[in-house]
Formats: sequence, structure tokens, C-alpha cells
Amino acid sequence: MTQRSVRVYLTAITLLLAAALAWYAYSYLTQPEPAPTDFDGFRAYEDVKTQVAFGPRTPGSEGHAKIREWMRAELESAGWEVDIQASERLGNPIYNLVAMRGDETPQIILGAHYDSRIYADNDPEVANHTKPTPGANDGASGVAVVLELARSLPGDVTNVALVFFDAEDNGRIEGWDWILGSREFVENIAYRPNAVVIVDMIGDADLNIFQERNSDSALTDEIWAIAGGLGYGDRFVPQYKHSMLDDHTPFLEAGIPAVDIIDFDYPYWHTVEDTPDKVTAESLAAVGQTLWVWVVGQNLQN
Repeated sequence: MTQRSVRVYLTAITLLLAAALAWYAYSYLTQPEPAPTDFDGFRAYEDVKTQVAFGPRTPGSEGHAKIREWMRAELESAGWEVDIQASERLGNPIYNLVAMRGDETPQIILGAHYDSRIYADNDPEVANHTKPTPGANDGASGVAVVLELARSLPGDVTNVALVFFDAEDNGRIEGWDWILGSREFVENIAYRPNAVVIVDMIGDADLNIFQERNSDSALTDEIWAIAGGLGYGDRFVPQYKHSMLDDHTPFLEAGIPAVDIIDFDYPYWHTVEDTPDKVTAESLAAVGQTLWVWVVGQNLQN
């Protein structure tokens, strides 16, 4: 190879390397940044502990009244207007708590039930079957996530209603049934949201949220795709497994797209061992951050 050929060859290699570096730099700089989120899983975990410290939140109990007033105070402090909708079902008082901000008709409902179960009738110890459940995961975890979303969602997100349902968890008990609060809410709703997301039992330290078979499939796919993009694909498992009767059911029956985000493979369900040590801030953050990004994305589309 002549000296001139060597110079031409080296020049060509240099230009190719420069072009490659420029392409990589351009690709890096133009990649969309991960969506920021102020959702704090540790703060949500403190909310779980606070709820359990109220004692049983069984309908009519002291803890049930205390949690309503606490939720109201937390939501109002975060800038939401709160309405406690009192009604009656099967002869039982029902108190659904609804939070909104702004005058826009809600296009999205985020919901969780705040009551805990009257009897721990799934406990392995028969002597515990007449005791109330602590409800750390089954009840408190969903409330904690929705409350932390209330604090952390940007102020321009005004198309969302946060609904805390009463009387979800006492089916198979005389004089009660499942999902009384959400049934009452849907029967009296004055608008039709585009999407409803229910969070229930989502704080399990060993979090595995399978897709729920009755949920709206398009809505499910949207949320699971976001979770995967945020690195939570190991917790939001992209496989259908359980068919649940939950607070999403009345919305589905009314033709409103709804999804139930629930980890039903929880060994302490309806036992006296459903305590805060079975819940982690990391699990709450995985769900909360996923929903934060989804809600903000929906807001930008509208």
C-alpha cells in the first residue's frame, strides 16, 4: 500500500469513527427521558402503618370513623376538595369518600377500599376467625397509593377523581355482601369516565400482580406496558390469572372500562397476620409510580 493510500485509508476510518460517535451522541441526546415522578413509596408505607394504628376499620367502628377524617385531612392538605357521600345498603351505613380538584368532569377514577374485614375467617387458627383483620395489605395498601398520588400528581391534573370505597370486604357475612360501596357509587354516578383503575392488595413484599381476567384488556395492556418500561416487569406479570369480584366490577357492569390491579396470591389474606411487616415501600412505589406515569400521560392526551 502506498503512503498516499495509507493516508486515504486512515482519513476514511477517522471520518467513519466521527460519524459513528456523532450518531451515538445524537441518539443518546434525543432519547426521551424517563418520566419524572414524585411518588414516594416510603411516605406511602408510613400511611399503611398509620391506618393499621387506627385499629380495625370495620364499618361502624371507631377506626372506621377515624380513617375517614384522616383521609379527608390528608386530601384537603394536598389541595383536593373532598365529599363524603353517605348512603345505606342492606341496612348498613355506607360512606364513600370522593376527592376532586378543579371543575373538569373526571375522565379517570382511581379507587381503593378503606374498610377492613370484620372476621379473619381465613386464618389458620380457628380461634382467630372471630377477630377483625388488621388489613395492612388488604385495604391500607391501596388507600396509601391513592393518597400518595393525591400528593404527588402535578397540579394541572384536574381530570381525575379519587374514590375511597366503603364496605368492600365483608362478603360471606350475614347482613353484608362484597363491594357495597362501589355498587352504591356506580348506581348514582352523574358522569361517565373513560377509565377506572382499582388498586387492592398491592403492597405485598413478594409482589406479583397478574393481569385480572375480567378487567378491560386495552386498559390492562396500557398499564402493564408502562410498568415494564419503568423496570417493574417482574412485579406486573404480563399473564392473565385470577378472575376477581372487586370494586371494578360495578363499573364493568355499567359498560365503563375498568381494571383491577391486585396481587391475590397473598398468604395473609383475611388473617390476623395481614400486618405492615408484610408490606414494603418498594412494592407500593412500583404500583404508585406506574400509575403516576399513566395518569400524567392520559392528562397530556386530553
